[in-house]
Amino acid sequence: MPQHFACPSAGLGARLLRFLSGAALLTVSTALMQSTNSLAAGSSGPSGLVVVIVDNPQQHQLNLRALSNPDISGVALQIHWSELEPTQANPNWSKLDQLFAAAEASKKWAQLLIFPGFFTPAWALQGVQTQTFPLQYGPGKGTLEQLPLPWDSAYLERWFAFLKLLSARYGNSPAFRVIAAAGPTSVSAESSLPAKPPDVTTWLALGYTPRKYIAAWQRTFQFYAATFPQQYISLSMGSGPAIDDRGRIAPGEHKRTRQDVIDQAMAQLGGRFVLQFSNLDGFPGAGPGPRAVGYIIGFNGRVITGLQLRTSCERNSQDMSGQGNPVLCLQKSIDIGMQPNDAGQRVNYLEMYEPADDLQSVLRNGAARFK
Repeated sequence: MPQHFACPSAGLGARLLRFLSGAALLTVSTALMQSTNSLAAGSSGPSGLVVVIVDNPQQHQLNLRALSNPDISGVALQIHWSELEPTQANPNWSKLDQLFAAAEASKKWAQLLIFPGFFTPAWALQGVQTQTFPLQYGPGKGTLEQLPLPWDSAYLERWFAFLKLLSARYGNSPAFRVIAAAGPTSVSAESSLPAKPPDVTTWLALGYTPRKYIAAWQRTFQFYAATFPQQYISLSMGSGPAIDDRGRIAPGEHKRTRQDVIDQAMAQLGGRFVLQFSNLDGFPGAGPGPRAVGYIIGFNGRVITGLQLRTSCERNSQDMSGQGNPVLCLQKSIDIGMQPNDAGQRVNYLEMYEPADDLQSVLRNGAARFK
């Protein structure tokens, strides 16, 4: 895999200026200053090996065993908005209380990956424009679900109202290090939308344009910057439909749109911006996954960077590395993710799923590389 990829500027290039002017530029400048000032006396950036905890709605307790592992620096919780706020303005905080109490006690850091999009509570969809799409990946892949349109104002306002409650409850926790930016999203915290050919046809009929989508992200980043002043804010890189601003199918447009979203995040979040890719595996080469990993590695040392394994090496080692060996799968994935770029810089953190006891030697070696 190539170890150096050209990176864009800090976000004030021609594409960004297409969306920002006047008061908006002042807002960005203010957000940049606030980003630096808020964290000047705060916690250090996210770093080290991280365990991804996937919430099970059928269980009342989170599996927080990873917090007792000395080789693990933090945990990243994946949980649905519908699980946390089944009724409006009456959140169920029990699982997040468990998370932050355990993280504070163990002096580990936590990242929240809360999924709206397909996992928006039913009450928050009332009066919102939605469209039926199949889930692109993950549990229930292919299941038809209702997706609120990413630029729908009522949807975003309800999501933001929940996040204000979240910040009020946990914003001062010393363990709360990172929150994933979400809202104009679908099946996870990745900045992705359904994008298969039938989906693209549907988006055309819905009036999707990159300008609408990027404006929704601009609004989202501004909100996160103001609402979570003590946290780092991650953007998990994804992709959407290849449609241009004229409402036409345009190959390559999804990549330009993805870059515009990243530029927006860099400009508005400043030193609190974290760029993440959540599809790391143990396959080297020049395919879309390795190219994206290389793209992230190209940002190492310029912004905070992180990688997350696509799935569990323990349960899906064949799919993750081509060999049915969980130990080798995890080792190969860490080796690829920890490659330095030409400046000798590595990613700040690396996330994996549920490491079993027989993987602990790999974890120790991986943790040592961050030191």
